Amino acid sequence: MMCEGGFDTTANVVRHTPPMKLPHALAIASLLMALVPAARAFESGDELAQVFAEKVTPRLEVPPLEQRRYAERLRLILTGAAMSGLPPQFFVVVDRNPNVQAAMIYWKSPSDEYRFIGATPASTGKTGAYEHFETPTGIFEHSIGNRDFRAEGTKNAQGVRGYGKKGMRVFDFGWQQAARGWGKEGESAMRLQMHATDPDLLEPREGSPQSKGCVRIPAALDVFIDHYGILDADYEEEAAAGKTSRVLSPDRERTPWSGRYLVVVDSGREERPAWSPPRVQREADSGACREENAE
Repeated sequence: MMCEGGFDTTANVVRHTPPMKLPHALAIASLLMALVPAARAFESGDELAQVFAEKVTPRLEVPPLEQRRYAERLRLILTGAAMSGLPPQFFVVVDRNPNVQAAMIYWKSPSDEYRFIGATPASTGKTGAYEHFETPTGIFEHSIGNRDFRAEGTKNAQGVRGYGKKGMRVFDFGWQQAARGWGKEGESAMRLQMHATDPDLLEPREGSPQSKGCVRIPAALDVFIDHYGILDADYEEEAAAGKTSRVLSPDRERTPWSGRYLVVVDSGREERPAWSPPRVQREADSGACREENAE
C-alpha cells in the first residue's frame, strides 16, 4: 500500500522570526511537556503480564519451557545482529511457522533477561495466490520513517474491513524484500505491516496463515500494543521533543521501556504444539486484506 502525499509549496520560503523571550519559551516548553502523558509508575515490565492477562483475548497459554525457548531464540537473533547491548525494552515476536502462527510480547529486563508478557494467535502470509508473500523473517524496526496510521473501518468490495474497526492502529515497518508466493520463485518488495483485521470475518481465522504477507493480530492485542507504547520508542522521543503525532493516543499509558522492534521467526515445527491455536481450514477471501486500497 502506498499513501498519497503532496508537496509543501512553502518549504523553500525562509521566514525570519524574532527571537522568543526566555519566559515565553519556557512556558511553551512546559505546555508541550504537559501534552505528553507521564510514564505510568510501573516498577517492572513484568507488571504488564497481569494487565495482558486481564485485557487481551484471545490468549495463548504458552508453557514456561516454551516461553524460555522463544526468549533464548530472541536473544540469539539479537546477538547475531550485534544488538545484544540494547537497553531494557519491549519486543514483539511472531512465529510465522504454519503450525504455530502466534504473536508474543517480551520484555528485556535491566538484568538482561527476556521475560514473557503474553501471546495471542496471529496470521502471516498465505502463499499460493497472486501478490501473496511469505512473511519475511528478521528484525524489523518500527520508526517514524514509516508513519503508522489508523483504520478507517471501511469495507472493501468483498464487504471486509481489512484493517478492522475504525481507529485500529496499523503499525508500518516499511518496504521489505519477501519471497513471492506465486509464479516463479524469487523475491519482491512488499509493505510489511502489523494490524488488526475484520473482527467478524477474519479475526476468527487467526492461528493459521491467511494474509498477503502482513502480520494480522487480534484487535485486543492491537489496542494493547498501541495503548502501552510497546513499540513506540521513536514516536515517544519525537513527542518529548515537542513534535505532535496524529497517531499517538492522548490517553495512552507510557512505560519507561517502549521498544521499536518486531522480530519474525520460523520455529521450523513439523507438528502443532498443544498450546497453539487450532488451524482454521476455511480459505481466506483473496481480497480480504484490503480496506479500500489498503493491503
